[in-house]
Amino acid sequence: MSSTLLLAVAVGLAFVGYFYGRAKAAAFTPAGPRPWLHIHSRPVFHGWFVALAVAIPALLALGLWQASGGSLPSVVGPVAMLVAGLGGGAWAISRLEPSFRARTWVERAIMVLLLAASLIAILTTVGIVFSLLFEAGRFFTRVSPVEFLFGTKWSPQMAIRADQVGSSGAFGGLPVFWGTIFIGAIIAMLVAVPLGLLSAIYLSQYATPLARKVLKPVLEVLAGVPTVVYGFFAALTVAPAVRNLGLALGVSEASGQSALAAGLVMGIMIIPFVSSMADDAINAVPQAMRDGSLALGATTSETVRHVVIPAALPGIVGGILLAVSRAIGETMIVVMAAGLAANLTANPFKSVTTVTVQIVQLLTGDQEFDSPKTLSAFALGLVLFLITLVLNIYALRIVKKYREAYE
Repeated sequence: MSSTLLLAVAVGLAFVGYFYGRAKAAAFTPAGPRPWLHIHSRPVFHGWFVALAVAIPALLALGLWQASGGSLPSVVGPVAMLVAGLGGGAWAISRLEPSFRARTWVERAIMVLLLAASLIAILTTVGIVFSLLFEAGRFFTRVSPVEFLFGTKWSPQMAIRADQVGSSGAFGGLPVFWGTIFIGAIIAMLVAVPLGLLSAIYLSQYATPLARKVLKPVLEVLAGVPTVVYGFFAALTVAPAVRNLGLALGVSEASGQSALAAGLVMGIMIIPFVSSMADDAINAVPQAMRDGSLALGATTSETVRHVVIPAALPGIVGGILLAVSRAIGETMIVVMAAGLAANLTANPFKSVTTVTVQIVQLLTGDQEFDSPKTLSAFALGLVLFLITLVLNIYALRIVKKYREAYE
């Protein structure tokens, strides 16, 4: 019997227990104008109590059977699940009576489930961090952290024979870090911040209710487009146009894959992030501040420039920082439009690469997991994690300060 079918059986038993427990508790309720005074909890809580008493033991038994990895006979799982579920349901039904505190039990059970979900999320994050630290530590025992953070030559290919060129590899990560910042934090932000901020100002201050109702969902559709689609658009449309522009400007090194092409498309992709956060920040500015400015004779544009934007600036900055953290973690657009070359250059028409692209490249294919080449991916991941962590913490602090000021 498959796990999906067993899960469906467990859920079905829980539903049966819910309806039976609620029906039994309803029989406790006497007729009258205020029947709830004669029982502690409403029938719905009795039903949930029985449902949880059935579902939790059944799912635990099913989980333990799955965790055994097939070491137990196949008949053990269904039997254990049925016995645990029916046993829990029988125990719960025996507890039902008018004075039973079913609501208290249900609320405590839900609190425990929410706590367990929170712990799973926290432990997952801790596990990711420790795995990055452990593998990055192994890498730094073979490669100097100073060379990795400040070296200007990135060539992690390890030769098979010692007499081959590049047999020792080069793990200077500065070109990779610069490419990430150049594309995600400079070019993309030069596109996303003006367009996103101006879009938010128009939608919140100038647009009619009908225009806002139509344009805001259309703008937010950009956030739902798969990144591979943006990558196709960048590779087939934007990259050739950027190369032709570079050649027209006399840039002989203009490449078919460039930082400018990837940054432009990435900026378009994150416009909804900037626009949405800026729109929320602008709309949260008290209307009294706008009315006061208009009452003193200021125009709408003057009110926006001198009152609304300064008041909403912390929220806008927080949104921009969150958008930056989203941009520097992008992979597909860079792979398809910027290339794989680790160049330390400020020329936007040349090919560059980013941390995420190098991680994908290093972990793709048959690689020795203990080699410095493969372990360098974890060091890159650790640096990227620390960068995004700092950006998110700083952004959340700014947004928190903003909310404390206007709530």
